[in-house]
Amino acid sequence: MDDVKALEAELLAAVAAARDLAALDEARVAALGKRGRLTELMKTLGGLDPEARKARGAALNQVKDTVAAALAEAKARLDEAALDARLATERLDVSLAAAPEAEGRIHPVTQVTEECIEIFTAMGFALAEGPDIEDDSHNFTALNFPPGHPAREMHDTFFLPPRADGEKLLLRTHTSPVQIRTMRGRTPPIRVIAPGRTYRCDSDQTHTPMFHQIEALVIDRHVHMGHLKATIEHFAAAFFELPTVQIRFRPSFFPFTEPSAEVDIGCARSKDAIRIGQGSDWLEIMGCGMVHPNVIRNCGLDPDQWQGFAFGLGIDRIAMLKYGIPDLRAFFDSDLRWLRHYGFAALDLPTLGGGLSR
Repeated sequence: MDDVKALEAELLAAVAAARDLAALDEARVAALGKRGRLTELMKTLGGLDPEARKARGAALNQVKDTVAAALAEAKARLDEAALDARLATERLDVSLAAAPEAEGRIHPVTQVTEECIEIFTAMGFALAEGPDIEDDSHNFTALNFPPGHPAREMHDTFFLPPRADGEKLLLRTHTSPVQIRTMRGRTPPIRVIAPGRTYRCDSDQTHTPMFHQIEALVIDRHVHMGHLKATIEHFAAAFFELPTVQIRFRPSFFPFTEPSAEVDIGCARSKDAIRIGQGSDWLEIMGCGMVHPNVIRNCGLDPDQWQGFAFGLGIDRIAMLKYGIPDLRAFFDSDLRWLRHYGFAALDLPTLGGGLSR
């Protein structure tokens, strides 16, 4: 049995010499693998007589158990050493500053749109949407813009190639076509808001070729200007987060409303700022009016039975007023420095109870 003892000593020495897990696994395979030293010796037992086979088999099994125990002990030791080395290299320095705030910010246009939706849905308005590419009928004709009417020149329109039937296609110049689609697709009473992108050929400090609007439409029986006035006053006070606001209505003209009015809000102007809700000056914020009977009739409704009001305002414009943004073009510059300054944290969700602008 001297050869078994010598083999045991040799295998245990190989296990002890392993300095990492890879070397230890090589020692295991050399000893206990399919072609390992002990495995090969176990295959020779079949050629021995029963007494010799019993004695040599017991000796080889003892060596196998001893080597397996040594392998398990060495593996535990090397695993612990590897973990200690990893912890030493990945040590956390608790004296370091906290992780910086996430870079992502909510754009002011998105934030203001959500603020408007929060206010109007609390007043019972539903959300309505329509396509950015419109036809001439929805964008103009159904809204009481007759062909060749001078009011069409009020809109610097992006026209697209016409349809096969000759119908003009264009990028919508206002969100008012959503009113037509809503009145044609729903049964009154109707109370909806329509936020979205609009397009006109114009670009300067206060105008861009693409901008954002939100319109409100109410169609019901016995609706009058008093309802319109109260709705606008409530919206303005809630949006600018003031107890009350001064509102002034000036007669105006829109083909799709009659009577029509421009809405001014009381403010104080200084060299560098405009303060809403105080002072003796006025600032225009939107247009409004009672829905023209022709528009109601164009949508298949009887204007003797149904009346309504509508108003629309520029989301970009009221965002500039509320948050002191001086140039409309900066909204579309993709400047991260500007967005870090004027943007909102992702969790700053506007709510009437918790505050719209936080």
